[in-house]
Amino acid sequence: MKKVFRILIVAAIMLIAPSASKKQVTLFLVGDSTMADKTELDISPEVGWGQVFPTFLNGKIVVQNHAMNGRSTKSFQTEGRWQVVLDRISKGDIVIIQFGHNDQKQSDPVRYASIPDYMNNLRKMTTEAQAKGATVIIATPISRRHFDSKTGELIPKHTSYPYAARMVAKEMNVALLDMEEATTEWLIGLGDEASKKYFMNVPAGECKKFPDGKIDNTHLRENGALEVGSMAAEMIVNQKIKPLCKYINRDAVAHHPQAVYTIFCRPSFKSDKTVKVESDLKTDLK
Repeated sequence: MKKVFRILIVAAIMLIAPSASKKQVTLFLVGDSTMADKTELDISPEVGWGQVFPTFLNGKIVVQNHAMNGRSTKSFQTEGRWQVVLDRISKGDIVIIQFGHNDQKQSDPVRYASIPDYMNNLRKMTTEAQAKGATVIIATPISRRHFDSKTGELIPKHTSYPYAARMVAKEMNVALLDMEEATTEWLIGLGDEASKKYFMNVPAGECKKFPDGKIDNTHLRENGALEVGSMAAEMIVNQKIKPLCKYINRDAVAHHPQAVYTIFCRPSFKSDKTVKVESDLKTDLK
């Protein structure tokens, strides 16, 4: 009887051990300010779409949002931020990479990456993440809200960078979230006036950070971040992007519940280059 009991105990342990030791999958978000976690929510309504992306997940995946204001494919790597992500990646994890806003800034050698360099940077990041066993998803940058005052037409502001991202995704056979296309259609559908409320167009007296008000048609409020995050989640489901599609909460995509925010995970960088770039954030992405 004791022998049978011991066998049952051993069998139970063998059944429990694999599930107890199984690592939870992590989704790494890598990009710029439109995706990034904002740390001044008490004084500013600005929110990155990656910051509220957990709203559209089922809770069975961990989110680490490493996106950072003002970064490009170049500066994200030279500052060591990409290496931090690589050091944390394990087999089975997922990485979404979204850059382009800052890569195009030719006046800033710290951030500027030509189209060929931008493509090479995306290739490098993809290859390195895949070498760690991760699934990579490339995303085009979200559209800036820039309507022609005379015609009312939305004016594209990212030149060839979205096209270049599409080409790299196709070349490397990885999934693509065409955020520029989706957000462009969204903005055109809303029109100039109706779309203002989703961006950081802040009237005087609304928040402490911008007491005199602010006009910003690149960065998002929470409602805009939720709309953009929902678009990303819907594309993941519609394209059946594995394995991420199984972690999407489809009901949340359809009904937009109260926002669920990421848990801040970004490391602190104190290099001279980082300080310089962060000091430029007042004029970043205009």
